[in-house]
Amino acid sequence: MAALEYFEVECPEPLGAEYYRQITNDVLLDHNLLKVIEKLHIFIDPKVPIFVAVGTLRKITTIVRVRDFANVNPLEGKITLVISDETYLAPMLKIFWEKFGKDHVEQPDRFTVMLYGVTMAPGEIEDLVVADPSESVFRDLIYAFRCIAPEGFRLRSEKFTKTKFSFVASENTLAEDVDTLVAAKFALIGEKP
Repeated sequence: MAALEYFEVECPEPLGAEYYRQITNDVLLDHNLLKVIEKLHIFIDPKVPIFVAVGTLRKITTIVRVRDFANVNPLEGKITLVISDETYLAPMLKIFWEKFGKDHVEQPDRFTVMLYGVTMAPGEIEDLVVADPSESVFRDLIYAFRCIAPEGFRLRSEKFTKTKFSFVASENTLAEDVDTLVAAKFALIGEKP
């Protein structure tokens, strides 16, 4: 697992900063997001009250294809897939049902799927995209930061692009100058918002 290039928690109370550093580390680890985030700066001021997280994302290019977790074996009139990892079995079955119809797809056990009467070549089946992890990254990040932000900080502003993100939360209405604060925190990690 790749480590964060930059990770800082800024808080007027040093003990609070250390606690939030540990909370952040645990939540990101639990949600398997450490490999996605490259730089992260968190600012917490309980007196205002405000929580700001800004960061950059690593490029996410790993799409999962059938060939990544199954062997495709063509036989007379059928194609047998031997599954080595069940993680993507359900989304693969859903794709097969949509493409071929449920009557052409059989799953006799956890590690075997058989396709009957399909016209698609085995190589094309191997190339089918089953999952794209980048689709869920933003949802996962928002959920993680909601867990990290202090309890009761329900007013939020979230901005995500493919390379950067900001998450701001507070108990009170967010001040209009929050964009200035976010820009200042991005500057600390050497980025522009």
